[in-house]
Formats: sequence, C-alpha cells, structure tokens
Amino acid sequence: MDTSTLELATNLICRASVTPEDGGCQKLIADRLGKLGFQATHLRFEEVDNLWITHGKSGSLFAFAGHTDVVPTGPIEDWKTDPFKAELKDGYLYGRGAADMKGGIAAMVVAAEQFVQEYPDHNGIIAFLITSDEEGPSINGTRKVIEYLNDNNIKIDWCIVGEPSSNKQLGDVIRIGRRGSLNAVLTINGIQGHVAFPELAENPIHRSSAFLAEISSIEWDQGNDSFPATSFQISNINAGTGVENVIPGSVKLLFNFRFSTELTEDDLKTKVIALLDKHELNYDLQWKLSGHPFLTSTGKLVDATCNAIKSICGIETDCSTGGGTSDGRFIAPTGAEVIELGVSNDTIHKINECVKVDDLETLTTIYKNILKQLLID
Repeated sequence: MDTSTLELATNLICRASVTPEDGGCQKLIADRLGKLGFQATHLRFEEVDNLWITHGKSGSLFAFAGHTDVVPTGPIEDWKTDPFKAELKDGYLYGRGAADMKGGIAAMVVAAEQFVQEYPDHNGIIAFLITSDEEGPSINGTRKVIEYLNDNNIKIDWCIVGEPSSNKQLGDVIRIGRRGSLNAVLTINGIQGHVAFPELAENPIHRSSAFLAEISSIEWDQGNDSFPATSFQISNINAGTGVENVIPGSVKLLFNFRFSTELTEDDLKTKVIALLDKHELNYDLQWKLSGHPFLTSTGKLVDATCNAIKSICGIETDCSTGGGTSDGRFIAPTGAEVIELGVSNDTIHKINECVKVDDLETLTTIYKNILKQLLID
C-alpha cells in the first residue's frame, strides 16, 4: 500500500496552523512540488500566507484549491490524542485538520506529483491555490489571490476545492455549487427606563416582537432543481443591562440568509427593509455578503469527477449544493467550472477530528484520474 498521502497528511497536521497561521505548510508543499518543476508564487496579504504554484506553460488551467489553516481545537483535555500530533488509531488518522482539510491537500499534492512524474509533458497547466484564511474572515486569502490572478490575466478553467464533501462514504457527494450567504447586524432602538414606569420608556424587545414573528415565518422562495429554498435564521439576540428592573434601550440581532438563485442580495435587503418600515421600527442595519450563490451543473469537470468516482469507488455520486460556504464562491465568478470533492465531513470542526486512512489513498487516485481525463485523454 502506498503511504505517501498518509505521510504528507501526518506532516501537515503536526504543523499547528490555527487561522490565519500557516505553520510552514505552504513552504513544505512548494518545496515538494518545486522538485518536479512547479513554479511557486508566495502571496502574503497582511497576516495571511497564500500560495499559487503551477506546472505547465499554456492551455487550459486546472487548479486544486484548499486551505492550510484550521479551526481552534477546543478543550485539548477532551481529545483522546494530541490535536497537533497526528496519530493512527484503528484505521483512522486523528488530528486537527485531518478532514478539514489537510488530508485533502495531501491527496491533491501526491496526485499531482504522481501525475507529473507519469506525464511530464501533459497538456495544459496544473495549479494549486492554497490559503491560510479560509477558516477566518476570508478577506486576505483566496479572494485576494483571485484579484492577483485577474490582474495578471490568469484564468482558471477547472477547479476542485478539496473541502470534505463526502457523507457516508468517499465520493458519495460532490458539491457543484453553494447557496449565497448574506449576514446582517440589526439594532432596534427604544428608550431605556425603569420597569415600574413603562409609560416613560419604550421597550425595543416588545416593539420588535411582531416584526420577528413575521420575518421568521416568511417563505422566501421554494428553491429550484439545483438549490433548496432560501432560509432565514436568527443566530443571536442581545439586550438589556443584565438587571431585571431596567427596560433596555436597544436590542441587537444577528441573522443570516442562505439564499438560492431565485433571489438576489438586493431582493433580500429590499424585503427586510420594507418589513422593518412596515412595523415602524427605529433601527440601524448593517449588511455583510459572504458570497453569492454559484453553480457548476454541467461541464467537463463534473463529468470527469463523476466518471472517476464511478470507476474507482463503484458508486454514482450525488451532485449537491447543500452545506455552508467555501472559497469556491470567490473562484466561480471568474467563469471557472468549480466543484468540491474531499473526504468525509462527519468529524470536521469537532473534538477528535479524524479521517479514514484508506480514504486518503483512494482520494489521491480519484484526483489523479480526473487530471488524466482533463489533461491527457
């Protein structure tokens, strides 16, 4: 059994890289691929390290995209292994980032190494876009690298994001798109006062209750063949001084829309503002768009990926747009075909995060097969 991917994944996990730290992972990748003739460009934007590295001179450009940063470990005492000392147990590799997504990066790198060694004169260009800002604000990572590529007239044709897409078994799901994500901070203002004299105050919690009931019950759309219906969720409400005898002067809410292609960012903003005005609320509203919805429903990349999974795993894959956001939202608007394919997502961001060892080698084989279909066949 080839253990190249396991060994690289182990090395990456042992490099603590809580966002936005990279921990030397990108240098390790660049040094390995550099031995095979890959040309590296290291792009640092503020505190974030990014890597753009390519092999080949011209033709269609295929990119692997991923991130070396990981989320915090949580209470280390709750882990059964050291989260930054990768450890094998019962066929699984444990450690922070094992699934999200150092295992996927290791599979990408080894697949590219094996492919270039076998086909040194392949068609097109193989590239890696690696950031350390995916788990953080996502401001100085892939977003900025795409701006750099646009400024230099570099266009990605096909991109696999190595996020952990699989559910019950490797390859059973690939992401062919993601819903848009629109966040808001809403402050509804009232007048602070003594609870014994409500006629001298205005309680913003009471004033906002009808608005909250209505906005929470709206059916925003019914989705479509590619996307589930748009969802609205309040993630936080905060008001008051912490004592029971003071009517608060304001209530602050955080909420999010995960929206389909049936609605636009402007549609959602307009509807929320109209509802606030309908209820005659005194408010301040700040918006933050995390990403527009994107979709790669057909094309050479989807076909090659489904063919590879069928050939190697013997299963038909489900093409899905479910889940949260990914850095694919920055790549898809350039016109690239973008899909997400990676290991199982059942332990991501959890205590005792792990990945099945056999899946690492199988994923490597799938990635290499896709490269062969797109750049050789």
